[in-house]
Amino acid sequence: MLRLVNHAHPYRGVALSVTSSCLFAGLYYYATLLSPLTGVQIFGWRMLLTLPCVTLFMLLSREWKHVQHLLTRLKQKPVLFLGLLCSSALLGTQQWLFMWAPLNGRGLQVSLGYFLLPLCMLLSGRLFYKEQLSRLQKLASLFAACGVGHALYRAGGFSWEALLVALGFPAYFMLRRRLSTEHLGGLWFDMLLTLPFASWVVWGQQASSHPFAQHPSLYPLVVLLALISATAFMAYITASRLLPLGLFGLLGYVEPVLMLLVALVLGEHIQPEEWLTYLPIWSAVVLMVIEGGHHVLCGK
Repeated sequence: MLRLVNHAHPYRGVALSVTSSCLFAGLYYYATLLSPLTGVQIFGWRMLLTLPCVTLFMLLSREWKHVQHLLTRLKQKPVLFLGLLCSSALLGTQQWLFMWAPLNGRGLQVSLGYFLLPLCMLLSGRLFYKEQLSRLQKLASLFAACGVGHALYRAGGFSWEALLVALGFPAYFMLRRRLSTEHLGGLWFDMLLTLPFASWVVWGQQASSHPFAQHPSLYPLVVLLALISATAFMAYITASRLLPLGLFGLLGYVEPVLMLLVALVLGEHIQPEEWLTYLPIWSAVVLMVIEGGHHVLCGK
């Protein structure tokens, strides 16, 4: 089923997409401030505390109707629950990887996956939804493909982290379209269904190591983690609803550029031979910034 895109105000989608990218990249670094929590533990706290923030926002913004509608659909068609479980598993896996990578020296591999992601989104939009590309989008795609092709030539393949990001997210968004859950109500259910695992992780680590008793500063840090996560999630999902899949995917290059900068700050390095990977991709980012600016100035 094709998604309805609000062509009247796509600049809102562009602004929300860039905002979510900045917030998610900030979380990439923020995870390192939560020591001694592991990536799995941070994921657990993030899911556990973000859901109440999203719920409050939806109640205040009158978006709760989407949750009620999904509950009605579940009563009428219980098999929908299996689709929601798959959607939740896809999202949960990505959120775990996002928190795990910067703590385990795999930041560059995951950032490469996010560089691959817009191309995969673009390909999905073109093949499955027959979306058309502007000239700037085509040129940006060409630059990005050159950078990704060089990375593939150098490495002879991609790490499992990169492939999990590049293939997992398009599958997630396509499944949500198939289930007609591409709204905040769908996100709410995706997060709700991660709670059993998140709760097990949180209470299990509390019982075994008592990190909060030893590091009381973790309390405000995990609360702020939830607030940033909720804001980033809501901006991201709203942008995906307002923009064509191709434009939404290409704007996704903003996030891996910022993630790459975070990885460099954390001590990882770009080798000299890797510049032919990153420079074309950064050129694609510049073109997409120009494309986004055109939408904002022209209001279309």
